[in-house]
Amino acid sequence: MSETELLARCRDGDRAAFAELIAPQRQSAWNISLRITGNREDAEDALQNALIAAWQNLGKFNGEARFGTWFYRVVSNAAIDIHRRRAARIATDFVDPTELVDLTTASSAPSVEDRVVDVDAVRRALAELPAEFREAIVLREFTDLSYAEIAEHQGIGVQTVKSRISRGRTQLEALLAA
Repeated sequence: MSETELLARCRDGDRAAFAELIAPQRQSAWNISLRITGNREDAEDALQNALIAAWQNLGKFNGEARFGTWFYRVVSNAAIDIHRRRAARIATDFVDPTELVDLTTASSAPSVEDRVVDVDAVRRALAELPAEFREAIVLREFTDLSYAEIAEHQGIGVQTVKSRISRGRTQLEALLAA
């Protein structure tokens, strides 16, 4: 069934169609939520909030963008909201490294222990970035959205997206080097 047909069924109240519409986006939505919030508990809350918000606001989706782009915006907004509300709390949750994209580029495969340390360091460093940088980097690196899609998603220009990603990567490198 096409995305347009699924959307029409969703707007008629078909929850099964909504589940089918969301299914291809779930892993990317989880990655966005986890990266922005920095821990599993908040990511789960944010993703749940995003699913509810997407269902309740399907009427606001006008079809100018892909559904996935619109949904990723809903997810990132929910994650940013959770992160802002709980910013004072230090995340101590264990993140399963098999759920995360391996950010290392070394030619030899690191041990599981090294990957856990690396994943934890990246998670903590991402959490320290300003929200707009973190969101742009997460959308680019973990969902493979184009600069134009990120610009549309964030409601900014492509050059601003490039700047945010560049500045965010620079800050991320500095944080990881420390």
